Amino acid sequence: MGVRYTHQAITTEQQIDILKERGLLIDDVEQTIKVLDTISYFRLAGYWRHFEADRFTHQFREGSSFADIIDLYSFDKELRVLLFTAIQTIEVSVRTKIIKYFALQFGAFWFMGENYATNGMRFAANLAVIRKEVSRSHDDFITKHFRKYSEPDLPPVWKTLEVISMGTLSKLYSNFSDATAKHAVAREFGLNHHKFLRSWLECLAVLRNCCAHHSRLSNRVFPVKPMMPERMPNTWIADFTFREQTLYPQLCYVVYWLNSISPDNTFVASFKRLLANHPSVSPHLLGFPCHWEQEPLWR
Repeated sequence: MGVRYTHQAITTEQQIDILKERGLLIDDVEQTIKVLDTISYFRLAGYWRHFEADRFTHQFREGSSFADIIDLYSFDKELRVLLFTAIQTIEVSVRTKIIKYFALQFGAFWFMGENYATNGMRFAANLAVIRKEVSRSHDDFITKHFRKYSEPDLPPVWKTLEVISMGTLSKLYSNFSDATAKHAVAREFGLNHHKFLRSWLECLAVLRNCCAHHSRLSNRVFPVKPMMPERMPNTWIADFTFREQTLYPQLCYVVYWLNSISPDNTFVASFKRLLANHPSVSPHLLGFPCHWEQEPLWR
């Protein structure tokens, strides 16, 4: 059983006093007030955990400064923008490939057929979510469809799959019964088995939500670990001694996936440039191994 929460709100100045008492160097109090009035104390707290010497007393390591925390926050913000752009490219391509391979073979409304699902309960749950997500859509092609057609009660897959969430798309793909069709989609992205695409889709949905909701990426423990095959048809990594729940493996599959869609993309170069612009930020915070730049994927 927990205890009752009794803490009351405090002023920005009091927040700064607490940080100073814990050993954080703050050179410009007025500027720090402006920052804390723009970025909340507890949003920044996730970033300064890395600078703490003691997680219980929250005392900072000697030499830790508010400026370094803001630099890490700025890096993280720019990384989310870079990553979200890459995810958009992947997401659009995945939707297109699933529509392409599944619709021609299984029809315009395969996602409504329980006979195409491996698990009936998951099928019912997925279909209920799809109905809700389609009903919330204000896209022209959805509203025009419903003005013209009344049956079936959902648009065909080439319209419906464009408006459902990544999480729903991931579950739909995972629960589809035809392995051959799933393999065909996976091979489009340089993957030897659909289980890898299923895993990456599940992880991508989580990663996308982190970016969309402005969540911290640095020093984050991800709840879902991507499957990382040791051998791949295209350029990949060789060292698998990284921490599995960090951002590093997430970025590895994003780069591989993106390379399969757009070989001339500039994600790796942009990421390295971002690190160079924030020299106080260590790649170790993202879970990167020591010699990551020697990896074929990251050259």
